[in-house]
Amino acid sequence: MNIPSILKGHPKVSQGTAYAILFTMGTCHLLNDMIQSVIPAIYPLLKEKFGFTFAQIGIITLVFQLTSSVLQPFVGRYADRHPQPYSLAMGMCFTLVGLVSLAFAPDFLMLLVSVALIGCGSSVFHPEASRVAQLASGGKKSLAQSIFQVGGNGGSAFGPLLAALVVIPYGQHAVGWFALAALLAAMLLTRVGYWYSLVLAEIKNRHFRKPFAPCGLPRRTVRLALGILVLMIFSKYFFNACMTSYFTFYLMEKFGVSVQVSQYCLFAYLAAFAAGTLLGGFLGDRYGRKYVILFSILGAAPFTLAMPYLSLGWTIVTAVITGLVIASAFSAIVVYATDLMPDKVGMIAGVFFGLMFGLGGIGSAFFGWLADRTSIEFIFHVSTWLPLLGVVAVFLPDVRPGQVR
Repeated sequence: MNIPSILKGHPKVSQGTAYAILFTMGTCHLLNDMIQSVIPAIYPLLKEKFGFTFAQIGIITLVFQLTSSVLQPFVGRYADRHPQPYSLAMGMCFTLVGLVSLAFAPDFLMLLVSVALIGCGSSVFHPEASRVAQLASGGKKSLAQSIFQVGGNGGSAFGPLLAALVVIPYGQHAVGWFALAALLAAMLLTRVGYWYSLVLAEIKNRHFRKPFAPCGLPRRTVRLALGILVLMIFSKYFFNACMTSYFTFYLMEKFGVSVQVSQYCLFAYLAAFAAGTLLGGFLGDRYGRKYVILFSILGAAPFTLAMPYLSLGWTIVTAVITGLVIASAFSAIVVYATDLMPDKVGMIAGVFFGLMFGLGGIGSAFFGWLADRTSIEFIFHVSTWLPLLGVVAVFLPDVRPGQVR
């Protein structure tokens, strides 16, 4: 078994890339995010069954996203100092319990408890899984992050499709079948935990003392760059929250499509989102992560601005293009941020994954509140302006060769 030479914070790796571990982590990320994406995919079913308002739908998402996000930076910071090889498998057990509870939840309160448990499992998974992905990268950090992230986005795409095929026809109890995915992920993560423990033992035996090299930028510049990256996450995931939570409602209301057809359309958007993530990783290594971030978010604006004025067919085409373009930013953002603070990979990954979920939850709750007071079509008109914030990426620092690109 290949054990990369690595240090605390693992910004650099001197041996080969552990592809088996990377693809296993990508698979587990697929299973984890597939489970998470089932929650918004069954919103139409829950709304009809329990008579929820759009605001209540937004609160469900808010609880889920906040439990997925608030703990992540703390988990990542703790993992930087005290790595726990088997914490990934333990976190997946929270998801398993949450899924079973969600399948049989009788009311709004139990639904909130169920999604909170699934969110807690996610908060353990993402920061430590990002550490493992970079640990196995062999120095190819953008490639490693892309493989890991495309698994998650692929899972996000398949969740609504499986919900349309399994949950919508057979009802809420069918959510319990997804517990099998959580069980499989826990088994795979146990194996990864064994590999991780071997790597940690190797690190300890080599008695490393100096774990990282600074990025070479002044602290003020680093803070400015991180602030801009946070704004990019806000722009990207507020827009994405509107798409993932309310795109199905928008299609049903404006074009009169069925619930299942709307789920297939959401799958098309999320599948493009997954493909765009992998594309962003390759482009970031080749052309520089700053330019990928700028192109990804600002480049999506012409398509999002046109979307509310198009026919059904062109709406789907534009949604697919938007997903492909806007998704390419996240891997570049995470790697750019961890290169700025290479001694705190777990914490930084936790912060940005936490922001991704937290801002997504707040965005979903906000747009749900706004939809109750206006209309679904109105919130789409509002959300389509968000990618224009991508222009701020021009202020990301241009760095010298050898630094963050």
